Amino acid sequence: MMQPAEVRPFDMRLIQRGARLRRSPYFEATQRYGCRAYTVYNHMFLPSYYDDPVAEYWHLLEHVTLWDVSVERQVEITGPDALRFTQLLTPRDLSRCRVGAGRYALITAEDGGIINDPVLLRLGENHFWLALADSDVLLWAKGVAMRTDMRVEIREPDVSPLQVQGPKSRAVMEALFGDRVNDLPYYNFFETNLDGIPLVVTRTGWTGEVGYEIYLRDGSRGVELWERIMEAGAPHNIRPTGPSDIRRIEAGLLNYGADMTLDNNPYEVGLGRLVEPDKEAQFIGKDALRRIKAKGVTRKLVGVEIHADPLDLNETVWPVSSKGARVGMVTSAVYSPRLKRNIGYAMVPVAHAAVGTELLVETPLGAAKATVVTMPFVDPKKQIPRS
Repeated sequence: MMQPAEVRPFDMRLIQRGARLRRSPYFEATQRYGCRAYTVYNHMFLPSYYDDPVAEYWHLLEHVTLWDVSVERQVEITGPDALRFTQLLTPRDLSRCRVGAGRYALITAEDGGIINDPVLLRLGENHFWLALADSDVLLWAKGVAMRTDMRVEIREPDVSPLQVQGPKSRAVMEALFGDRVNDLPYYNFFETNLDGIPLVVTRTGWTGEVGYEIYLRDGSRGVELWERIMEAGAPHNIRPTGPSDIRRIEAGLLNYGADMTLDNNPYEVGLGRLVEPDKEAQFIGKDALRRIKAKGVTRKLVGVEIHADPLDLNETVWPVSSKGARVGMVTSAVYSPRLKRNIGYAMVPVAHAAVGTELLVETPLGAAKATVVTMPFVDPKKQIPRS
């Protein structure tokens, strides 16, 4: 098992003044185990990495990793009209989502723009959690509720998830929770406790690998839970890491705020499957999304290979041009060590979206040729996380 690093903790004064930015229930543990960088996400600190990101990527592929993802803040919706209200927020038809199951969902605006792409869990007939990407859905949901007569309570509960990801994650989860882990289908969950710590355990993750999320329901026991997981993972070479952008780009997973924003609709970014415009329940953006689907989009997010020396994860969008004219932008790109090439996503007009189209990308290493390719780049049928 990885031991807490004998290093000076990261100086949070480099990125924080005052108490406005929140620390997770696992923050002390992330410091003791040597987190070397943090980013800000949903007004909280998200650990970025403990080691070289490429080393963490290989550890994820070969062993098991533990991530602090408390930044996936929850919006909890309860009350007699909770199902009807949650249906109003999303194009997904939740009437087919049973209690104990979850969905990858979109929250859409009136014009069809994407507000967020949470993992939605149904804990009861009228009890839902939305595990959020980086935008303020709590405020959006409260605003929507004020314009309805529905009887709902909307709040942020004391819930803080961790992710256990990688090919050995199932063995770690078995050590913690027993054989019931083996019977847990993809995107399903169970409620339980571990040494009296109240939890929800889901078969989800942001890697494209076999993985789980453990939702802590008592923030006072965060470090205790962290150490319990590290103890169970010791025989399987567990180590804490940050979320792996290399692996998620290989898997075709999108990062809200980078690969999609409020200015994008689901059809532009390849998430049209999450829109069920014929569902009986009304939802915000329904008419707009029907029109967009019927008319077709003018731009699309496509996979690209960038023909250059290995590139670090982009910190800004990179301009994309064709025949001397700027036509789009790269939203995410990184070098894949196992594919041995630079891969990423580019938002381009549909006229430049066909597989095989040649483009030019302005990278930090200079202009580089790029080719539109199919994505995901690895495991397109998602057989690995479902296994």
